This record gives sequence, C-alpha cells and structure tokens, in this order.
Amino acid sequence: MLKHNFATYGTKVLFQIIWEFLYFPIWWYTVGFIRYGRKILNFLSYQQSSLGLFVWIKNLFVPMYGQHDIAGRLISFFVRIVQIIYRSLAMIVVLALSLLAALLWLLLLPALILAIILQLF
Repeated sequence: MLKHNFATYGTKVLFQIIWEFLYFPIWWYTVGFIRYGRKILNFLSYQQSSLGLFVWIKNLFVPMYGQHDIAGRLISFFVRIVQIIYRSLAMIVVLALSLLAALLWLLLLPALILAIILQLF
C-alpha cells in the first residue's frame, strides 16, 4: 500500500496552486463580477430607500399637513417637486459612482497584470 508522503502531498498542493492561479481570471469575470454586481444592486436599492425618492413621487399630489385648500396644495406640490429633483440628482450621482465602481472592477485585473509585467522587465 502506497503511503502518502511529502512528494505526493507536495504535488497535490502544487497542482492546486497552479489551478487556482489559472482559474482566478475566469472567476474574476464570472462569479466574482456577479457577486460584486449583486452588492452594487443592493447598495443602489438601499440608497433609493434611504433617499425615499419613490415615496416623494407617490405622494406628489397629496397635500402636506392636511392643508386641503388651494394654497396648501400648491405649496406641497412645489416643495415636493424640488425634493424630487434634488433626490433624483443625488440618486443619479450614486448610480454614476456605482457604474464607475463596476467599471473599475472590470479594469482592475488587466491593470494589475500589466503592472506585474512592467515590473518584470
């Protein structure tokens, strides 16, 4: 019966290291990017609920503080319009930064490989 020794375990470990090294770029652009994309979508969902943008849009024509006269309705409408514009701009900035982060994820691995190659020569 063959006993396991340093040579057999050493080759197994060596092949595992080589496999992990070769599989990493594939993981980076498939499973890793999908996981990162889900985190970005969760972040965007949290930011939208934090800003309450849909709540402001849903209640656009509801008078504030129970003021059902024409002045109360007009003031409520214009205040909500300003809030919707401000919160929409904030959400667009968050969305742009999230897309930039996703682009950075895609460009990080080639930049790292290029930096390693430039250090070797």
